[in-house]
Amino acid sequence: MSSSTCQTSEAEFMNIRGFVFGSAYSIIYENSKTITQDSLKKNVEEIFLDYKKSLSSYEEFSLISRINRNEDVKVDAYIEEIYKNSVMISEMSGGAFDITIGPLVNAWGFGADRQKDFDEQKLDSLLDLVGMDKIKLVDGKIIKSNPNIVLDFNAISKGFAVDVAARYLNELGINNYLVEIGGELRTKGTRNGNLWRVGIDKPDDNNILQGQLPLQAIIRITDKSMATSGNYRRFYIEDGVKYSHTIDPQTGYPIKNRLLSVTALADECGIADGIATVCMVLGTEKAKEFINSHPQFSAFMVYSGLDGELETWMSESLKQYVTEN
Repeated sequence: MSSSTCQTSEAEFMNIRGFVFGSAYSIIYENSKTITQDSLKKNVEEIFLDYKKSLSSYEEFSLISRINRNEDVKVDAYIEEIYKNSVMISEMSGGAFDITIGPLVNAWGFGADRQKDFDEQKLDSLLDLVGMDKIKLVDGKIIKSNPNIVLDFNAISKGFAVDVAARYLNELGINNYLVEIGGELRTKGTRNGNLWRVGIDKPDDNNILQGQLPLQAIIRITDKSMATSGNYRRFYIEDGVKYSHTIDPQTGYPIKNRLLSVTALADECGIADGIATVCMVLGTEKAKEFINSHPQFSAFMVYSGLDGELETWMSESLKQYVTEN
C-alpha cells in the first residue's frame, strides 16, 4: 500500500491602502482574478469620493453641509440609510446617541472649524437645538423644527463607509476580506481558513497612532464588524481639564466617566460605530447592562478601576475569541 501527501495551495490575498476621511484605510481581500488590484483601488476611492460629497461635514458643498445650511435639497441613499440607522440607535439607547448634537460639537471645539465657543450661559439655548424629536425625514427631505439645528453623523459615518466599501466587494463576488478605515472594520469569511486577527489598542493618552503601543488585546472574528470609541485620541486640555470629544447629548457636556474605550461588534460597521459611542456616553455599568440586554451586539471595554488600574470587561460570547495582553 502506498500513500501520498496532497498539499492544498493557499489562496492569494491582496492589500490596497490609502488615505480617506482623515484616516488611513486598508482592504485585504482574496484575489478574485476578475478585477486588477489597481482597478479595485480606483473604484473604491471613487466610491469614497461620492461618499464624502454626501456625508462629510468638512466639505463645504457636501449634501450634509447643504442640509445644515437649510438649502432646499433632498437626501440621497447614503443619508437616508444613515439617518434611519441613527434613529434606531437613538431609540434603543434612550437618547444616548443623537445626530442633532452638531451645535454642541461645534461649541466645544470639535467641529470643522475646531474653535471652542462654549460657556455656561449658552448651554440651555444649545440644548434646545438637540433632540431626535426635533427632526424628521419627509418626502426625501430632512425637516428641522429649528433652522439652527446642525446634524452631525461623525459618530457613525466612518463605520458606514466601511459597510459601503464591503458591499462593493460583495458585488464583485469576493467572499474573504477585511475592510478597515481608521480602526473601524468589517470582515467576511477567513484568511485561508483562519479567522481574522484584529488588535485592540491600549487606551492611553500617548497612543496617538494605531499600533504605537502594545495592544490591549487581540480578537479573532469573521462575518462581523467592529468599531472602537474612546476618549484617548480626540480630546484637548484647557486649564488642566481634559475634554473628551464624546459629548453627552442630554447634559451638553463632554463625558466624564471611568470608561476609557469600547470596542463594539455588530453585523454592520455603521451600527457597531454607533453602539460604541452609546456605551461611552452611558459609562461602564450602564454600558454593560445595555450590551447584555441587546444580544445582537457584543463588546470589549477598558475602564479605570477604583484603584486607577486598567480593568477590562467583555461579553460572554467573546471570551473564546479574545486574547488579552
